[in-house]
Formats: sequence, structure tokens, C-alpha cells
Amino acid sequence: MKKIILSAVVTLLFASVSFAASAKQNTGCGLGTVLWKDRADSSIMSQTLQATTNGSFGNQTFGITSGTLECSEPAKIASNERLKEFVVANMDNLAKDIAAGQGESLNTFNELLQVPADQRPEFNAKLQKSFGSIFTHDKIAYADVMNNVVAVTAIR
Repeated sequence: MKKIILSAVVTLLFASVSFAASAKQNTGCGLGTVLWKDRADSSIMSQTLQATTNGSFGNQTFGITSGTLECSEPAKIASNERLKEFVVANMDNLAKDIAAGQGESLNTFNELLQVPADQRPEFNAKLQKSFGSIFTHDKIAYADVMNNVVAVTAIR
């Protein structure tokens, strides 16, 4: 019985060591990454704490869109200040145009996102079809709208 237990312990030890060696150092961005940054030592425990905290507080979306919490802004979307200003200033018109699948605000949105002209009909159709997933409530923030657009259209 002792040999079986010893064998199991040795197997688990080797498995955890090999897992630790292959564990990703970048557990994502968010509050956990900020809180555990000084304690990050690439161990399973450190990475588990970072990932669990990031997932528990659900603030990665905000961090990615705003470029905070150790997150990088997506180059194509969040770093475009003109896009942000446009969406914030025209949220209602953009919502109406997306619901209709066409319109001046939607055309400008396409331009700012640099959607190629030949792909705009398909892009607009995806937005229209996913309207309820983009504008999830009437007080939605810019960051949430943009994250939802990325999610439904697979913009990278």
C-alpha cells in the first residue's frame, strides 16, 4: 500500500512540475494581474490566483477596451480615438442604423473601423442580426458596445 501511495505522489509531482513548466506566464489582463503582479513567479498557484481573480471580477473587457489593468488596447478598435468619440456622440443614431442595417452613422462607423467597401454589406448584416447582443440595454457604455461588436463580427 505504501508503494502505491508513494508511486501516486511521485506521479503527481512529475505531472505538476511538467505542467508548471508549460503553464502560460501571461494569464491575461485584469485586476488579478495587477494585484498579483509583484507575486507572479510563473508558478501554478500564482497563475491560478491571477486567472481566478481576473475571471471572478469580470473586468478584462473594460481593461482591454480602455488599455488599463495590464491590458493592451486592440489596435484596430480601442486605440482609435476618433472612433470612440464618434460612437459616444452618436450612440442613439448608430443603434438605429444598426437596427435598420443601413444609414449615415453606420456608414461612418464602417469608415472608422476601416471595413473594406466590398465587406460592408456582410458586416452590416451581422451587426443588424446581432443588434440585441450589441446593445444589451439602454444605458450601455461605449466599451461594452465595442466589445460586443468585436464579439459578433470577429474583428481582430
